[in-house]
Amino acid sequence: MIYYITGGQRSGKSSYGQELALSLSNNPVYLATARHWDGDFEKRIERHQADRDDRWQNVEEEKALSSHDFTGKTVLVDCITLWLTNYFVDTKNDVDACLKQAQAEFEKLTSQDADFIFISNEIGMGTHAHTEVGRKFTDLQGWMNQYIAKKSDKAWLMVSGIAMKLK
Repeated sequence: MIYYITGGQRSGKSSYGQELALSLSNNPVYLATARHWDGDFEKRIERHQADRDDRWQNVEEEKALSSHDFTGKTVLVDCITLWLTNYFVDTKNDVDACLKQAQAEFEKLTSQDADFIFISNEIGMGTHAHTEVGRKFTDLQGWMNQYIAKKSDKAWLMVSGIAMKLK
């Protein structure tokens, strides 16, 4: 099964995803996609880690999510936005190359016999990006969100901590 949870920043996506994962498994995997960019980001990572107890298996992977064997597991991927950022930076902001690589990796990952919960951000619902690179990333995020949502079996939009079922 593929589950998809999207919404704005601090909308409750990760908490909802963690609750869903624990309802599906007593020992889910938390697949963290963040790069350790700076001290502030380290604090964010530590806060997320503190939210999880010893039932969770933590795996950190910036891009090659399918390089891990998740057969028979419930995997919470948090988050698509940070994962895409890694591709975007590494391709020097080449949206087409990034989208192609991310979609191929998504297909390899979800071909495994596991339940996947994907957390993403709806960054295109805010103000229009002021820079060309910001607009490119917003487009990339939107296209990847559409791709994952279409492939998902169930999907929710989080607003103010409330999950609104999309499908």
